[in-house]
Amino acid sequence: MVRAERFAAEIVVGPARSAESGPGVNVVLRNPRREIQVSGPMTVGALLAHLDLVPESVLVIRGDTLVTHDARLTDDDDVEIRPVISGGAG
Repeated sequence: MVRAERFAAEIVVGPARSAESGPGVNVVLRNPRREIQVSGPMTVGALLAHLDLVPESVLVIRGDTLVTHDARLTDDDDVEIRPVISGGAG
């Protein structure tokens, strides 16, 4: 397992949450797909700041629900971060 430190959060790059995983917010990032675990609790906005992501460029989903940047995440949360994609006929 690879470990990297950013700000005050511990980020663990590795497989999805398992019985051996410690506490933390399980985060699935898309494009490219990767999974990390970040120590909580924290707001969605703080998570995005720790990951150096522009809030307006992503959607954050907890379960089947889109969450706002002021939503509080706890160590037992699983969230997915997807990039916002737009386009149309050109």
